[in-house]
Amino acid sequence: MHLCKGIGIVGKSRVYEWLKQIQWRDDQIPTPSYLAAIANLHGQHTITFTENYERVMQDDEFVAKLVDNEKWICIIDPEYPLQLRESYAPPLVLFYRGRLQILNQWLLGVVGARDCTTYSVEILKHLIPGRVSNTMTIVSGLAKGVDTLAHQCAIANNGSTIGVIGTGLDICYPYSNQQLQGIISKDHLLISEYPNHTKGYRIHFPERNRIIAGLAQSVLVTEAKQHSGSLITANLALQNNRNVLAVPGAITSPLSVGTNELITAGAKPVLSNLDILEEYIHIGI
Repeated sequence: MHLCKGIGIVGKSRVYEWLKQIQWRDDQIPTPSYLAAIANLHGQHTITFTENYERVMQDDEFVAKLVDNEKWICIIDPEYPLQLRESYAPPLVLFYRGRLQILNQWLLGVVGARDCTTYSVEILKHLIPGRVSNTMTIVSGLAKGVDTLAHQCAIANNGSTIGVIGTGLDICYPYSNQQLQGIISKDHLLISEYPNHTKGYRIHFPERNRIIAGLAQSVLVTEAKQHSGSLITANLALQNNRNVLAVPGAITSPLSVGTNELITAGAKPVLSNLDILEEYIHIGI
């Protein structure tokens, strides 16, 4: 079902919740039309999903092309991270390259503006090295700007990092991060819910953000415009009962409007790495 078109993350979640509540024999696998009804699909979405489902069940070459020998875990596997499984609309499947065991470490999500300033560079150089990079793994989205800086800072300080991307694992977006993505996929952990050959459509990036917000125990926002994607991640983290941390900035800076508003709304202001670390003390770091 995860490989099928015509069904989105909400529809998949509806089917997953339904499956958890029933029991059936191996000869009672539900039909695609029944699954479409459970997912509350209508019109062309039902037709597309049904056709894709039947093809996935029958065409091994089609499935092999999508998976293309990538490693993956399913939401019912014991290796699937518990905190993500309990988050909003968790992905049914995670494709991955690298060291899956990194998921068992304390995870700090770091997000911010793509067009960030040198302020974010200074912030991350001030916060990440030392106890943060030594005790927790940095999770970000491998986008331009703050995401790239966060991954680079973790790697430069001999820490671990997880890149969550909005494309298939065989695609690099932005292309300028090809080398960084290669390093993460080899020495750290690269994950995506999308099968190979999946391009980065606009809807994929907020969907990717929900994975970052679901994986991490805390999410740190450095610089963010008002109504930015970073604030979407922060709001998803709040929905998942995660800690939201924000770096205050000058009230005259457009890239500090989002973080300052988060603080006004109750996010914890971060002035030093101790402000990050104490969020993990009560959970055993």
